[in-house]
Amino acid sequence: MTEKTNLPKVVTVFGGSGFVGRHVVRALAQRGYRVRVAVRRPDLAFHLQPLGDIGQITAIQANLRHRWSVERAIEGADAVINLVGILFESGRQTFPAVQEFGARAVAEACAETGAPLVHMSAIGADPNSEAEYGRTKARAEKAVFDALGDKAVVMRPSIIFGPEDGFFNKFADMARFLPGLPLIGGGTMKFQPVYVGDVAEAFARAVDGKLEGGQVYELGGPEVLTFRECMEEILKITERKRLLITTPWWLARIQARILGLLPKPLLTLDQLAMLKSDNVVSREAEDEGRTLSGIGIRPTSLDAILPSYLWRYRRTGQYRNTDISSQTGDAA
Repeated sequence: MTEKTNLPKVVTVFGGSGFVGRHVVRALAQRGYRVRVAVRRPDLAFHLQPLGDIGQITAIQANLRHRWSVERAIEGADAVINLVGILFESGRQTFPAVQEFGARAVAEACAETGAPLVHMSAIGADPNSEAEYGRTKARAEKAVFDALGDKAVVMRPSIIFGPEDGFFNKFADMARFLPGLPLIGGGTMKFQPVYVGDVAEAFARAVDGKLEGGQVYELGGPEVLTFRECMEEILKITERKRLLITTPWWLARIQARILGLLPKPLLTLDQLAMLKSDNVVSREAEDEGRTLSGIGIRPTSLDAILPSYLWRYRRTGQYRNTDISSQTGDAA
């Protein structure tokens, strides 16, 4: 006799305990999926439990450098999401190991089980990029499509913002202590900040099967801002006066060599190379509907979210001090 069950589908999420991961896990749990969070340290993923019902979210140990652990994490899954990526190298956590070998391991394991994959890449992924980050992201995309074809969807977000982000929070924190904020190369490079909740919804819709497979989707918010404009927005919201100091590329390279030696580098040469190119959605993606708007998601603006978490960097916290001017200064 065959026993029939109506259990919800299982989705394995690699890197589900991180900034983007926790929002993706929440979006999946709200849809009723059982979520298997594959992370190197399951003991550090307990904060995900309140995002779902009892037993709905389970953490499992996995390391993308160990193929057997990847296969174990994917076994029995109906869909897989890979969010794993690094912004700087540390020890054995190198760009080729994590972003290329790891992505290939996940894709090939999915191919063996037949599970579709939604893979996190980034705007700036380019096999000819000056940065190893961008080159390995591009090679990972190729490995994913080589293994899975139209059973894979690749997401390329611009800079992601949200309560736990590492961009706006970092510079808002720097403004608490420094007399000025750096504008590398004059701060003319462009970004298209995208809200983490919108990114999570895009991933969830891909798991739902609502997105066309074999495609690369570029995720950006409704506004395109220069680096300078991002810094000005931070200073306005945190109500701080700070100089915006133009930092020429040659000086930024010297700073990156020094700051790159820190355990958690504030700037590396690889990150500096990425800043030489604009980080915005391409015209081709817009024309072909491979954007948030193209898949039916209305992008959330910075103004709607940024003040809700940057207020903690004000001198007065959540209490507005009307004596503090929001004007900024410039220094070349």
